[in-house]
Amino acid sequence: MPGQIPDPSVTAGSLPSLGPLVGISATTLTQHLKYADLYNLGAMLSPLHLLGKLGKRPLPIKAEKDEEEDRRKRRREKNKVAAARCRNKKKERTEYLQRESERLEMMNSELKSQIEELKHERQQLILMLNRHRPTCIVRTDSIKSPEKEAE
Repeated sequence: MPGQIPDPSVTAGSLPSLGPLVGISATTLTQHLKYADLYNLGAMLSPLHLLGKLGKRPLPIKAEKDEEEDRRKRRREKNKVAAARCRNKKKERTEYLQRESERLEMMNSELKSQIEELKHERQQLILMLNRHRPTCIVRTDSIKSPEKEAE
């Protein structure tokens, strides 16, 4: 209220850096203190006044909020579909690798049994050859035996 006596604790000297903070010149601050319009000065120095000076962003209107919400819903839906596709792809890959592993294990066991059969057959052939040698008319020194081939 103009014409009131200012509070002696609040003077322009006690608030030297307050004026530039709120965008008020020092003389204007002094004038306001001089006339003791503390109510208006309080409104000028309030945090809301500072926000107004710093450039407060206007509140979004309802259409913008709805548009933002729609964008979020679409993004969530797309993310949900992509996540499901990724899970399915991972599951298919795991199943494929499991089947491939089983197939390779079977092939490995078949090859091992085939190796054993071939070793057994080799032993049988060597025995047959050794039994036949004494009765063979062909000169044995011109034929390489499996033992000589190994040497």
